[in-house]
Amino acid sequence: MEEIRNEVLKWVLTNAVEHNGKADAKSVMGKLIAELPGWKSKIGELSLIVKEVVDEVNSMSSEEQNFQLKKVGAPKKAEHAEKKGLQELPELDRFPLVVTRFAPNPNGPLHLGNARAAILSHEYARKYKGKFILRFEDTNPEKVLLEMYEFIKRDLRWLGMSWDEEYAQSDRIEKYYTCAEQLLGEGKAYVCTCDVEKFRLMRDAGEPCPCRDKSTEENLAGWSKMLSGDVEQGAAVVRIKTDLRHPNPAVRDWPALRVVKTPHPKTGEKFKIWPLYNFSVSIDDHEMGVSHVFRGKEHEGNEQCQRTLFMHLGWDYPVAIQYGRLAIPGAPLSKTQTIQAISGGKLTGFDDVRLATLTALKRRGILPETVRQVILGVGLTLVDSSLSWETLYAQNRKMVDEIASRYFFVQNPVKLMVKNAPDLKEVSLRAHPSRPEAGERILPLERDNGGMGFYISREDCDKIQENGTFRLKDLMNVKMVKKGKVCEAEFESLGIINVPKIHWVSKGALQVEVLTPENEAVKGLAEPAVASLEPGAIVQFERYGFVRIESISPKILAAYSHR
Repeated sequence: MEEIRNEVLKWVLTNAVEHNGKADAKSVMGKLIAELPGWKSKIGELSLIVKEVVDEVNSMSSEEQNFQLKKVGAPKKAEHAEKKGLQELPELDRFPLVVTRFAPNPNGPLHLGNARAAILSHEYARKYKGKFILRFEDTNPEKVLLEMYEFIKRDLRWLGMSWDEEYAQSDRIEKYYTCAEQLLGEGKAYVCTCDVEKFRLMRDAGEPCPCRDKSTEENLAGWSKMLSGDVEQGAAVVRIKTDLRHPNPAVRDWPALRVVKTPHPKTGEKFKIWPLYNFSVSIDDHEMGVSHVFRGKEHEGNEQCQRTLFMHLGWDYPVAIQYGRLAIPGAPLSKTQTIQAISGGKLTGFDDVRLATLTALKRRGILPETVRQVILGVGLTLVDSSLSWETLYAQNRKMVDEIASRYFFVQNPVKLMVKNAPDLKEVSLRAHPSRPEAGERILPLERDNGGMGFYISREDCDKIQENGTFRLKDLMNVKMVKKGKVCEAEFESLGIINVPKIHWVSKGALQVEVLTPENEAVKGLAEPAVASLEPGAIVQFERYGFVRIESISPKILAAYSHR
C-alpha cells in the first residue's frame, strides 16, 4: 500500500504544479486509470488514497509542491497506443527541436472542431519531447471576448494539456510595427488608400493599384499618419507586394495591417493599427521557432500569403501539415452562430447540452480522454471527415463503463403494492457488478398496510400483463394482480427465475431531474444512495443511461450522457 501511495503522490504533485497549486482528484484518477490500466482493479483503494494525498498536497505552498516533486520524481507515464500510431513528422532534420503551437482566437469557447488542432499539436510536441506553445490570436479588437482567455485555458487543462510558453498577440503589437516599417522601407510593402472594391477589381485583373508605385518616403509618411490616428478606419491598409500574376487572386498584394478604432478588451485604445491574420502569424511562427504547423486545408490560401512574407524577410517557412474539415452532424460548431443563439435566448450558455463545445461535453460526462482518442482516431487525413455522436458515445462508454457506479432510476413512476412480501427492511446491492471493491449501496424497503411499496416505471408497468410474473431486479419475483393508478401484485419467490426484470425504488426515493441532449427535463425517482454523490460524479442509471450529477441540493439535477 505504501508503494501505491508513493506513486499517487507523484501524480498528485505533478497535477498540482501544472494547475497553479491545486490538484484535482478526478483528474488524477483519470490519469492513473489511463496511464496505469493494471490498477483498474484497485480503484476502490486508489480513490481513498488519492483524496487523502490531494488534501495533503493542496495544503502545501507552491514552493513546497515543486520541492517535493523534485524529491520524489515525476511519474513514469505509459506510452499511449495512439502515440505509437502517430505518423512520423516530415523534415525533422531541418530543426533542432520540434516546436508546435495552438493559436486560438479568444472570440468563443473551444469545440470538437478546433480542439483537433490543439490535440494534434500537443501530442506531436510531446511525442518528440519538443515545445508546445499556446498563442492567443487576438488582433481583431471587435471580436475578442475577455473571458475567453481563461475559458480556453481551462478547456485545454481539462483535456490534460500543459504548455511551455504562452503569448497573446495583443502584447506584441510593437514587434509587428517594427516588421511593417522594415518592409515599407525596403519597398516590399506599401500603404494603400484605394477603395476596397476598386482595388479588388484591379487585383482580379492582375493590375497594380495607383498606390503600389509610391516612393519609400511616401509610404513611411502614410504609415506615420496611420500611427498618429489621423486615418479613419477603413481608409488605409498596409499591403504586402506579391506577384500580381499569382494564380490565386487572394494572394496578390494581400493586406497586412489596418486601422481599427475599436478599443481592445486588453489594451484599450493604446493601438490604432492592428495586424491581420497572415501578417502576425508569420512573424510569430518565425520568432517563436515553430517547426511544424497543423492546420485545416481551408487555410491553403493563407499559407500561400504567409510564404510570400517569409520570402520577403529571408526566413525559412515551417513545415505545414494540413488535414480535412471535421463535421459533426447536428451540432452547431460556428462560434458566431453559437454566440448569436446565446444572445437571442435560444441557447442557455456555452455549456448548453445541445452544443459540441468542450465545456458542454464536460457537463454531460464526456471524459477528456474520450475526446483525445476520438480526435487522434480521425488523425491527419486530408479527406473531410464526419464524426458522429455515436462514435463519441461508444468511446466514452468504454471509458466510463468500468468506473461508473450503478443506481436504480425510475422514469414516469407508478406505485406498486406487493402483498405477502417477506419481512425485509432493506437490500444491499453492489455499486458496480464487476468491481466488488467499489462497495455496496443500501436500498431501504417500505412496509405499508401489510404489503411492501415500490415505484416502477409506467413503461414497464404497461408491458406487464395482469397475472404475469416479473422480477423486481435483485430482490424478488412477483405476479401482477391489478393495474391502475396504484398497481397491485402478489409475492411469489426470492430465487432468480427466467422472467422479465424491471427496476424499482422504494422507501426514501428521491426526485431527480435529468437534462437530455435535446434540452428536455426528464423527471423520475432514484434510490436514496444518489443523495451521497458529489456534483461531477459520472454514474449509470441502470437501463436508462450514463449521467453526470450536476447538483444534489436543493434538488438533484443530472445531465444525460448516453446509453
